[in-house]
Formats: sequence, structure tokens, C-alpha cells
Amino acid sequence: MDFEELSNWDFAEIDQTLTERDTILYALGLGFGEDPTDKKELAYVYEDGLKAVPSMAVTMGYPGFWLRDPKTGVNWQKVLHGEQWLDIYKPLPTKGRIIGRTKIDFISDKGEGKGAVIYQSRDIIDADTGDKLARVAMSAFCRGDGGFGGENKAGPAPAALPDRAPDHVCDIETLPRQALIYRLSGDYNPLHADPDVARSVGFDRPILHGLATYGLAARAILKSSLDYDASRLVGLDVRFSAPVYPGETVRFEIWEEDGEARFRASIPEREVLVLNNGAARFA
Repeated sequence: MDFEELSNWDFAEIDQTLTERDTILYALGLGFGEDPTDKKELAYVYEDGLKAVPSMAVTMGYPGFWLRDPKTGVNWQKVLHGEQWLDIYKPLPTKGRIIGRTKIDFISDKGEGKGAVIYQSRDIIDADTGDKLARVAMSAFCRGDGGFGGENKAGPAPAALPDRAPDHVCDIETLPRQALIYRLSGDYNPLHADPDVARSVGFDRPILHGLATYGLAARAILKSSLDYDASRLVGLDVRFSAPVYPGETVRFEIWEEDGEARFRASIPEREVLVLNNGAARFA
């Protein structure tokens, strides 16, 4: 890992034209419209009165998987998506021009043999008005890249989950082809489509995108806590624990308190936690 190169990485500004088709395709990639007669879900997949799923911000102004660039010095095959944060300042548009401006916030050196964590963030800006729509941030755990002499800085503290029974339990079934739909929103990593690539990194078949599972969390929160009112979901943070395989049912346990929700997600069939320390903030 080249610490100086990474710390000063020059991200190109992304100018994206968002269409209603993009907005609908993102929602379909999360399974919205499972019941095409449910008007509350239909609002996210039908152009008449179309709404944007708030988590769609993570696909806007996306700079691509830049850690594959050899100049980073990162062993990209060993990179894991650690955490995801989102703050929404204005309801997302369903169409228009979007500007994405990405920067490195800091890099934490966990030590030789312990990896490193890269924290990056992106401002999503309405190109026509100049208004900041959202801030997207994430951590990338670089398992093969510790011990370069950097500072071991702590990231944001994870949200704590209440020690009581959840207020809602929401099961969402994914389709065997879910990743093949979701990838059309911009993440074409072959890990999520090519069985040979998946096997080469230790999975017996392609896995669902972590940000697709993240989007399922937004869907579960909208359904269980907000009656599908997208304007009320203004923040969504989560820690990734394990991958989901397309076709599995994801179970969300949701606790509501103090104007927000805490949540986690698991695969009951495998008894494995896939999302943890989730926090959804409400307007």
C-alpha cells in the first residue's frame, strides 16, 4: 500500500445523468414491486408518481472500484466492504444531473499482518441547483495491507442495539438472479456474476453485492417503520458482517426508539448475521 499516494488520491468529479429508468431499475434490484398490486411499493417502480429509494444515493456519482488501480499498491482481492454511512439532506430526485465528489478522509494502519482501513466519503450534488443532496461514506478493510507505519485511528463508533425483543421482524426474499439485476445500477464486479471468479476467492457461487443487502435494509425500514414514506428516511448506517447469496431470505430485526431505528439482519437458514449495528435516522 502506498500511503502517500492513497492519502492524496485525485478522484475525478463524476457527472452523472440520472433517468427515471435508473431509479426504477435500482428499486427492482432490491425487489420492490414484489407485489405489483401494492401501490405503496409500486410508487418506487412505476413512472407515474415515481419516488426514489433513499439508499439509491450510494450508486450516485460512483467513482468505480478504484482500489484495483495498480498505483494504489493495494491487494484488491483481499479488500472487504466494512461499513457504510449515509446522510440525506434533501429527497433524492428521480431524474436529473448529479455530481459526485469523492475524497479520502483518513487511512488507519492496524499493524503488520492486521490490515488497514481506508475511510472515504462522497458528496452528492444536484448539478442544476448546486444543492448538496447527500453524503455517502464507507470503510474498506484492506486485509493484505497493514504495517506501513501509519496511525491506528479509530473510525465512527458502531450503533448499539437494544437489549430487548425487536419491534418489527421483516423477512425479505431475494431472487436467485438478484445480483444480476442489481449490478445494472453500476457495480459490475464479476464476483457477483461469474461463478469462476467467485470460486477463485473462496465462495461456492456469486454473492449478492453488499450495497444490495444495504438497500434491502432501506426497504425493510421503509416497509416496517415509515409506511413507505421515503422523505422521512434521512440517514442509514450499517456494519457488514457476512455475505448474502442470491435466493436467500434475509431477516431484519428492527428496534424503534428516539426518532430512529436500530436494526440487524441475518440469514435464518444458515444462522449467520449479515448486517449488524444498523441505524436508520428519521426526519
